[in-house]
Amino acid sequence: MRKHLNPLPALLAILGLVPVVAMGQAAPAVKIGVVNFARLLQESPQARVTLKSLEDEFAPRERELLAKQNELKDRQAKLQKDLPVMGVEERRNAESKFRDDERDLGRRRNEFVEDFNVRRGEEVNKLQRQLVEQVQKFGKERGYDLIIGEGIIYATQSVDLTAEILQSIGAGAPATP
Repeated sequence: MRKHLNPLPALLAILGLVPVVAMGQAAPAVKIGVVNFARLLQESPQARVTLKSLEDEFAPRERELLAKQNELKDRQAKLQKDLPVMGVEERRNAESKFRDDERDLGRRRNEFVEDFNVRRGEEVNKLQRQLVEQVQKFGKERGYDLIIGEGIIYATQSVDLTAEILQSIGAGAPATP
């Protein structure tokens, strides 16, 4: 009678994820953990500092755009009120100037959004590199052989290191302004 062997341990051993029993002795256990990197990007102190920095950098332009938008709204109300008493030429000029200013504001708003998205991308890339370094440091300090990040379909809480890593990197992070 032939025994059916479970191919999973052999496959995992080939991949180097499970200790292999050699000559009757078990190899040391492999310490594996999982990190939810998206959660690190959202909850880490570094992410809060980065977000605050971006807000501070773009707040003056955002206030300026909002002021221009309010100014245009007031001008539109005044224009609507004054239209009945304006001459044809004066009305055409006022409406033309208003449309030009409205287009200019739209262009400036689009430039603002583009600039913000570019800077956010730069800062997120920098933050990701920092967090990867922190996870690597955490793994080395705690004796992990493997920490898996992306592509996890299921992991129990016993292997999810995200909370521990957040606590670890939070201890060394600069205070949120």
